[in-house]
Amino acid sequence: MTAELIEGARVILEDRIETASVRIEDGRITGIDVARDGAAVIPARGRLLAPAFVDIHGDAFERQLMPRPGVMVPVETALLETDRQLAANGIATAYHALTLSWEPGLRSVDTGWQVVRALERLRQRLTADNRIQLRWETFCHEAEPLIAHVLSGADRPALAFNDHTTSMLLHPDVPVQDRPFDQADPYPVTSFEAPRFLKKMQDQARRAHVSPEEYVALLTGVWSRRAEVPAHIARVSALALARNVPMLSHDDSQAETRGYYRGLGVTVAEFPMHERVFLAAREAGDHIVLGAPNAMRGGSHLGSPGAAGMIARGLCDILASDYFYPAMLGAMVRLHADRVAPLQSLWKLVSLNPARAMGLTDRGRIAPGQRADLLLLDWPAGQAPAPLRTWVSGRPGYSALPLLPQPEPAF
Repeated sequence: MTAELIEGARVILEDRIETASVRIEDGRITGIDVARDGAAVIPARGRLLAPAFVDIHGDAFERQLMPRPGVMVPVETALLETDRQLAANGIATAYHALTLSWEPGLRSVDTGWQVVRALERLRQRLTADNRIQLRWETFCHEAEPLIAHVLSGADRPALAFNDHTTSMLLHPDVPVQDRPFDQADPYPVTSFEAPRFLKKMQDQARRAHVSPEEYVALLTGVWSRRAEVPAHIARVSALALARNVPMLSHDDSQAETRGYYRGLGVTVAEFPMHERVFLAAREAGDHIVLGAPNAMRGGSHLGSPGAAGMIARGLCDILASDYFYPAMLGAMVRLHADRVAPLQSLWKLVSLNPARAMGLTDRGRIAPGQRADLLLLDWPAGQAPAPLRTWVSGRPGYSALPLLPQPEPAF
């Protein structure tokens, strides 16, 4: 592979931003401010060069799988399009949050198998490092063979424990942010005749391709096996722990919930829903993840704690794309404009910190020896930035406009 020298950009390093040249060769960063030495020169004066994004939870790929409610497209076509979107948004490493649920349709185990098999077939054709977050609905014991298959694969996945079943059945008098520990007994269950519940079932049934009546019947059967769930969780977490797979718990609303999962080796708190969980996670040294759309929009669409405030308080380490890939860059824009922290510190939320949480020590920062996962941005002062080029392990992943010299950016 021909060496390249990205020359004259403002470079986001771990502790500062400075004008520098970055040399890449054979997929690695081989030097900063070194001689050209025969490398192909990429003029980047007036641009910003940053570590490419590491996205540990993104489910926007579902929009490619099902672009309209009830309309599924071929899985390989959807994943190839997703890969293009990742590279175009500066995401070099992506963990697809693959929901494995008891419900039919988009989030079924059958669809999960299709996605996993398609990613295996497409591996050599994909630009970004496409990985899987097994977003496991803990009431879905049918997913265990698929989980075991993915955990044994060469590309180490992540495993996230979700319990949207108890959330779905939560009594409307209890705010979702105050939802009790998943295994609390008795649990405050809604009336199956409540108008709000019936409306929710209509929406869920549409995604699952069944009637609301069929969906309620299915949910009732699933809820009846609630006593079996802790044994399933213990078995799956032990398998992941044996494989040294990073584990996350999703939407924790109680410190008790976080403590339960931590006791199983789950060291990442993903999208905590209440301040008490943030504080408990921080005290224990857990990684804390929030959605980049939360930071970009200036708050959570669910009424959970705002990302900017948590970041300012040192209670958020990682931002993930969640449901919108451009939000990772959008979050940097909003947080930088609001002066939440210096840009070089903010950038760790979307690069170095998620890489560390996933055990990926070879990426997330611009330094000699690291993977050449890089993002070159056009970011004029006072305007929205645009990705110009993305490199994934030194390979061209995305390229937009010709790189012409520009005035220095305001960083």
